[in-house]
Amino acid sequence: MSTRKQLEVHSGDQTPQKWCISLGEEVFKRFIFQGSPTVHKVFNEGSLFSPLLFGKFFDPSDAFPLWDLSDSFLANLQSSGQTTVDWSQTDQDYVLKAELPGVGNNVQVCVEKGKVVEISGQWKLQRESKAKDWRSGQWWEYGYVRRLELPEDADWRRIEAYVNNDINLEIRIPKNLLNGDPSEGKDVASQDSEVV
Repeated sequence: MSTRKQLEVHSGDQTPQKWCISLGEEVFKRFIFQGSPTVHKVFNEGSLFSPLLFGKFFDPSDAFPLWDLSDSFLANLQSSGQTTVDWSQTDQDYVLKAELPGVGNNVQVCVEKGKVVEISGQWKLQRESKAKDWRSGQWWEYGYVRRLELPEDADWRRIEAYVNNDINLEIRIPKNLLNGDPSEGKDVASQDSEVV
């Protein structure tokens, strides 16, 4: 039996110093080399949270313009079997589908200033009793993140996120159709008077 759970999409996360420490390529290489099977599962090259998802190193805590990539780039990634991530767009919305790492069901989806959608979760608990927020330090030691720039025509207030069967993430970002077609949103009475 399949299950579908809607996630709350947060906005206005005010966590200070969140993602302030960048994940560098050399640091990542050392981290993954010394990592446990869980680390490899979270940051696997085909994972949404891998710094190598787009074919070269890119810190997942930096916002990435995903929907600016060409369809052929995605097709090449998928045909090579290098990713479990899928993104597309229809006339109504942008869609992102990805397999979650399967290490805890605490994925969060946030929208930052209406410009970035952020997917994050914690895979390891901090041990310190006076621990600051895990996202404020070397976040990759405790969790995962992928930050994506929203397209200009995205209606961030209506974003929906779901987890299917506890492992498949789906995010739907509606397009703001009023921005796309200037004739939409005109007053019907003024349209009638123009015809006469």
